[in-house]
Amino acid sequence: MGFQVLAQSKIVTESIRSSVLGCEQKYNVYLPDGYDAARTYPVVYLLHGLYGDYSNWARTGRLKDVADPLIASGEIVPMVIIMPNAGDSDVHGYQNGYFNVQDWPYEDFFYQELLPAAEAKFHCGGSKGRRAIMGLSMGGGGTIVYAQRHPDMFSSAYGMSAWLDNKQREVRGENRPGSKLTITDKSVREHSALDFLDQADAATLGRLKTVKWFLDCGDDDFLLDLSEELHRKMKKAGLNSQLRVRDGGHTWEYWHTALYTALPFASRNFSGR
Repeated sequence: MGFQVLAQSKIVTESIRSSVLGCEQKYNVYLPDGYDAARTYPVVYLLHGLYGDYSNWARTGRLKDVADPLIASGEIVPMVIIMPNAGDSDVHGYQNGYFNVQDWPYEDFFYQELLPAAEAKFHCGGSKGRRAIMGLSMGGGGTIVYAQRHPDMFSSAYGMSAWLDNKQREVRGENRPGSKLTITDKSVREHSALDFLDQADAATLGRLKTVKWFLDCGDDDFLLDLSEELHRKMKKAGLNSQLRVRDGGHTWEYWHTALYTALPFASRNFSGR
């Protein structure tokens, strides 16, 4: 009688001392079964949401439970998955977000320090064709805006329940003096994925067409309108965009199941360049 050998993948926690942020930053890394430092792997950057941190995707999102069988079956290529830290459950006292704001130049940290250090240490990425980005909610918005602002860096971008704009919502935190949440909300307004597309010139649109885009949002999600609006704008602009609306809301059950589509999407769009 045959038996199934469990994949020997692992998730390791690393840290990097950031001179940009002035602090130590942890991040998780998924290493596939048979990981061999003599090889170079494609890489996915998997971003967490507001109230979250680098550990969410491993613990609550159960990343290994999805990635292991997909790799074992050949549905996705062996890949390294990097889960950065851009927040904390204390959204009032700790700065959350993927954009540069006062005293929190996170985007500079991501591109100048985290990305090159992690890819060198774990022998992955190295080019647009070998790099993808995805994330949920705040991280879904970060995913889309990062790929908009740096289309030369990513082959694909997959936004789950993406927080793409904040103009229609009240900025929270005013009743708590010094709340960091106010800064996070304003940063999403100032980095609107919708405004970016509206303001893009022909040259920018040409660069955006080199990225494969995917928006995935539940039919009961309060952010669904944003994904639908951005998808319409992308299609009108001639971008390669897909929209998936499934049964569900703004929940970990939804984001866990989204990985079954998101990881194969990234894998299909990797190339050798």
